[in-house]
Amino acid sequence: MTSLLNQQRPPFFCPGCSHQQVVKALDKSFQELGLSGNEIAIVTDIGCSGLFDTFFNTHALHGLHGRALTYATGLKLACPALMVVVIMGDGGLGIGGAHVLSSCRRNLDITLLVLNNFNYGMTGGQCSATTPVEATTSSGFLGQLEAPLDICAVAGAAGASWIDRVSATDSGLSETISQALTYNGFSLMDITGICPGRFSKRNRRSRKLVSSLTESFEKRSKPDPERVRPEYGQAYRQRTKEARPASTMRPIAASSTPAASEPVGILFLGAAGQRVNTAAEILCLSAMHGGFYATLKNDYPITVLRGHSISEVILSPHPIGFTGIEQPDIILALSAEGVERREATIAEAKPSCLILQEAGLDLPRTPAQVIKVDCTSMGAKKNERPLAFLAMLTKYRSSINEELLYRGLEEKLKAEQLEEALDLVKGFHASSL
Repeated sequence: MTSLLNQQRPPFFCPGCSHQQVVKALDKSFQELGLSGNEIAIVTDIGCSGLFDTFFNTHALHGLHGRALTYATGLKLACPALMVVVIMGDGGLGIGGAHVLSSCRRNLDITLLVLNNFNYGMTGGQCSATTPVEATTSSGFLGQLEAPLDICAVAGAAGASWIDRVSATDSGLSETISQALTYNGFSLMDITGICPGRFSKRNRRSRKLVSSLTESFEKRSKPDPERVRPEYGQAYRQRTKEARPASTMRPIAASSTPAASEPVGILFLGAAGQRVNTAAEILCLSAMHGGFYATLKNDYPITVLRGHSISEVILSPHPIGFTGIEQPDIILALSAEGVERREATIAEAKPSCLILQEAGLDLPRTPAQVIKVDCTSMGAKKNERPLAFLAMLTKYRSSINEELLYRGLEEKLKAEQLEEALDLVKGFHASSL
């Protein structure tokens, strides 16, 4: 095979930079494996190592600092046959450490070459995550306050099975890179080298320092038999073949034309655990059977078992362009938590607005029409209030009638849940409230 180096953009680094040797070794590995440019994607981020994607005639993606592995993951999952190689410096390694850990755990067939020259060479020689404590950098004493990261040890602890550390000047570098490229799973190479423009100027013993770090690496068999497991992409595709197909949403055919000529905004003001969102969804499904367009927007805190639960529903005979409700046409005041959240909305409601209020619930003064509903006396539990209010809504507003509400219930609920809901709704329909 011929070289995949880009003759229009030859490698250009500081004299003596170890990255130059890695470029040549990587190109030699591609040739040894008989790969063409269309079979390879090189993914890089910021830094001197980020120049690699311009030096090769392959597919390439250049992204944000530390994020190269996230792009590589998407590429490999989308194109399993593509050989995906990530080139990252120790700067990107530190910035994107969480993505490195995820890649080790996931074991997707990606090769990560960490070009480790122990400093941020492009931006001024600051200390990086791998800078030895005894080294001097432009960060002053900062690099001496924290322990350097041993990426090989961390990768092994995170589950990576193919790990190696080698010097950029190693005579067998291309052969080791080839092994990493052909491993069916995540492979990581910590390639140590010299940064003559920054690191070496402040550390005269940098070569000896780099050599000692490389030699201290505990060599293990590659891959490590204790960590070998299925490659993520293959396992994922196999599991999806065996999985039960996801159910598709059954289309809803309108049984009538909309019983309103203008949009209707309905505001549910309830509490966590009341099944407010479920009732709002049932209303939307009912409306769709009646020929309406419907939107649903929910508001609840991170404490999903405590606090307010609010749903905004818009029903319209025309397509809906904005899902917010500034002044609702109907308010279902179900619990104090929701009412307290939207006191201003209630106080500023239009006189034409209808408020169905749970008896005993305090409301702010409002010009709206208020009708009290005593769900408790009628045997409805707190989490049944929203459904009971929907039943009452069909008595006071004609947009959704009883038949449409039954259809919405049948669309959302099944078996025993459906029977209980139908009994509740029919009981409130029969009431004299």
